[in-house]
Amino acid sequence: MRALKIAATGMTAQQMRVETISNNLANMSTTGYNARRAEFADLHYQQMARAGTVNASDGTVLPTGVQLGLGVRPSAVSMDLQQGSLAATGGDLDVAIEGLGYLEVTLPSGQTAYTRDGALKRTGEGLIVTSEGFPVGPEITIPADARSISVNADGEVYAYFDQAAAGQLLGQLTMTGFTNAKGLEAIGSNMFLETEASGPALVSSPGQDGLGTLRQGYLEASSVDAVREITDLIEAQRGYEMNAKVISAVDQMMSATTQVR
Repeated sequence: MRALKIAATGMTAQQMRVETISNNLANMSTTGYNARRAEFADLHYQQMARAGTVNASDGTVLPTGVQLGLGVRPSAVSMDLQQGSLAATGGDLDVAIEGLGYLEVTLPSGQTAYTRDGALKRTGEGLIVTSEGFPVGPEITIPADARSISVNADGEVYAYFDQAAAGQLLGQLTMTGFTNAKGLEAIGSNMFLETEASGPALVSSPGQDGLGTLRQGYLEASSVDAVREITDLIEAQRGYEMNAKVISAVDQMMSATTQVR
């Protein structure tokens, strides 16, 4: 009975959907997190009688045929690129991205990663880094005697000192865009890696080439919609239960078959 395997693929699919939803809910408070959506596709079909096949000597053909589906499979877990709301923090090094784009991060291996998490910090030497301690590119160092810093919409970082009224330009944060941002590889810690599917990194200044701008003193909240996630969770749970009932029904049918005298 094919129904056993078909229902099993349905249960596996709904389980994967629940896992994706649970990850979204777990990251409701993660800065700059984009919700994920599990996507599925039907498996190939067994052609018992192919549509269009000649069915009689007079040339009559089958209008639909007999095609038996063999279940479902996961096709993708895509990222929803909708921007989260901006929350005011007042932090000098908290920067939110308004629009498209990512900040560049240099990993210990020398590889470049990308993030929308603008909760930046500075080291004892004054280097601007992420919460994980990775330098943000291009590297900018804040002098120890700076009383305050300012980051404008174009990513320019200024330091202010007690002896001078005007700010000193320390450098400019760059932004990176991708042709297909959904093709980025998530590696955790709010960071992504470039892949062949994402296309090459397009580095530019904030506000240029279709990239977003920066807003100091704000952080981007997660784009997870709790109501939608709970609704999807209930739907996935009911789908799992219905597939389980199919397996139970097939088991009863097989039991009746074995008991035939």
